[in-house]
Amino acid sequence: MAAHKSKSWLYMLCREAISFRGDNRYHRGIFCTSEKVIKYQRRSRSDFGKKTSLAPNISSSLAGRSYRELYELSVEDPDTFWGSVANERLLWSRPFDQVKNCDITQGRINWFLGGQLNVSVNCLDVHVARHPDRVALVWERDKPRTEVKVTYKELLETTCRLANTLKRHGVQRGDRVAIYMPVSPLAVAAMLACARIGAVHTVVFAGFSAEALAGRIQDARCKAVVTCNQGVRGGRVIDLKATVDAAVKGCSSVQHVFVAQRTDNRVPMGELDVPLEEEMAKESVECPPEAMDSEDMLFMLYTSGSTGKPKGIVHTQAGYLLYAALTHQYVFGYQPGDVFGCVADIGWVTGHSYVVYGPLCNGATTVLFESTPVYPDPGRYWETVERLGINQFYGAPTAIRLLLKYGESWVKKYDRSSLKTLGSVGEPINHEAWEWFYNVVGDGKCPLVDTWWQTETGGVCIAPRPAEDGAEIIPAMAMRPFFGIQPVLMEEKGMVITGNDVSGALCISQPWPGMARTIYGDHQRFVDAYFKPYPGYYFTGDGAYRSKEGYYQITGRMDDVINISGHRLGTAEIEDALDEHSEVPETAVIGIPHDIKGEVPFAFVVLKEGVSLDHAVVIEELKRLVATKIAKYAIPDHFLVVKRLPKTRSGKIMRRILRKVAMDQTDDLGDVSTLDDPSVVTEIIQVYNQFKSQQAQKK
Repeated sequence: MAAHKSKSWLYMLCREAISFRGDNRYHRGIFCTSEKVIKYQRRSRSDFGKKTSLAPNISSSLAGRSYRELYELSVEDPDTFWGSVANERLLWSRPFDQVKNCDITQGRINWFLGGQLNVSVNCLDVHVARHPDRVALVWERDKPRTEVKVTYKELLETTCRLANTLKRHGVQRGDRVAIYMPVSPLAVAAMLACARIGAVHTVVFAGFSAEALAGRIQDARCKAVVTCNQGVRGGRVIDLKATVDAAVKGCSSVQHVFVAQRTDNRVPMGELDVPLEEEMAKESVECPPEAMDSEDMLFMLYTSGSTGKPKGIVHTQAGYLLYAALTHQYVFGYQPGDVFGCVADIGWVTGHSYVVYGPLCNGATTVLFESTPVYPDPGRYWETVERLGINQFYGAPTAIRLLLKYGESWVKKYDRSSLKTLGSVGEPINHEAWEWFYNVVGDGKCPLVDTWWQTETGGVCIAPRPAEDGAEIIPAMAMRPFFGIQPVLMEEKGMVITGNDVSGALCISQPWPGMARTIYGDHQRFVDAYFKPYPGYYFTGDGAYRSKEGYYQITGRMDDVINISGHRLGTAEIEDALDEHSEVPETAVIGIPHDIKGEVPFAFVVLKEGVSLDHAVVIEELKRLVATKIAKYAIPDHFLVVKRLPKTRSGKIMRRILRKVAMDQTDDLGDVSTLDDPSVVTEIIQVYNQFKSQQAQKK
């Protein structure tokens, strides 16, 4: 194999000595800087106290209506509401004939039938025609104060070059392309290039192992992979190409691996490998967009379920884009000229909807954050806010809980007066983190929107905004449904719970444009997971409380899925990895609360009789198994070796009891009468108490 090193635009952007000229004479590679200097407008602190109208002029025919009027129209007459919005907000190559045709009992969701459009055109071309030199992306690289700005014109040209490169190498409409890249302009261009030619992208978080990546490539039957030689995060260099090499060995569908250069380090190049920037440089900056039907696939994103196999959630063209753009504007109060700072990775749905598609469809300037909240110090977020003039900051409660432990000084040393809205995403935010985020980061002057949504919903479904002008925001509560979202609470027997001050399973009673359409290759699993538990309703898998005022508060997952630092992971997926150990016949994994991460896995492990290996050795081997098969973040924080697990007479493991043990709530174990042998509980409690004593001694 030959080593390859490309002096590409991405390579040069990463080199500290390179600076771009403002006269456009510096063209080496794909991007060049615009001669127009973008000045970010700051808002003084006095501006935050001023009331601004929150009644959005969503379309000309709906202009002037209040939030309440718009919401009622969206749920009572969705055809009129969504038809009007889609007509005016998206550029169609062929108008749609029918707003929707849905049967939620069968999981059949269709919006804007007969219509054709191209997502990349709506995210790029329409803005280039009006303001080509507007900054589309601000790439906040790992090293502070080395940001790179990319205009809409530059992003369009790079997208077209990349799209032409994919086409020349055989990628066609409908083909699946895996993207395994760090947060970067080229990763965004790869997503948009797929959209332009009608290919379907599946972005895989660049922290997943080779085996996890391979599983996703195999399930999607990807024809190509786009990656980088390495990634850079938190001051560390990560070998991405090596992970891809290991993954594609078992993926017969992959014909090409396109390799970009994030660092100047050489990587081995094999027969499948294509030096991406070199090939892009040969291509035209124009690429005719494919006219896509509104319900053609746009992307797949794999998420964990309560079974071991990750599921490829499918989103389609028009409905997803419209919903992402609308929620981006009205949940966060985005206005033209704002700098939108969502610090999520593009490997998660938050990055898809609120780093890429929503902001770009609205013509916004969106920040790509490559680093971590504490690199090089715990002031990184707030230094970035000051330097880039960020107006909306959207992050995870996990990061906020981490940063508040470092105190206020890291926040106060930076000017955050540009901030207009704060947002939290990924999991319910606890009160302490909410108060710190609102009062310390936002100086008590920025609305803080605690957003609830999922990979499957496509965008925010419940949040404090939009709302009537001056409407209250209650700490740590998602509160109000977005347009078109009609939440209901269900009891176990499938009856709707009426009234307020009640709790139940959170469902949504009617379809909306942004919702997922299927699980790739397994529509029955889609129906069984989301529409069968409560026929006629979309089941979210979450529990919720409806307050006396009618607001919604999410209470957590109701199935065997845990939320680690805002990322959903099925306990069965971890169990499958652990059970591959030759000395481990059975395991049970549950989630327990964690001050920083929200939840962490706790593994109960049964070893074969007569195992001579030291338990500590087995546990280290189990940790390596999980890291190899899933990712390091999935490694359980705690392992407890037990002789047997609590099971019902039918053989079902009672994880409820294990969760009680792990959380020191053994005084209230609930009904144990269905256990095959109740004495197993006493055994496990004794082992757990010994485990606690050992942990205390280590401290």
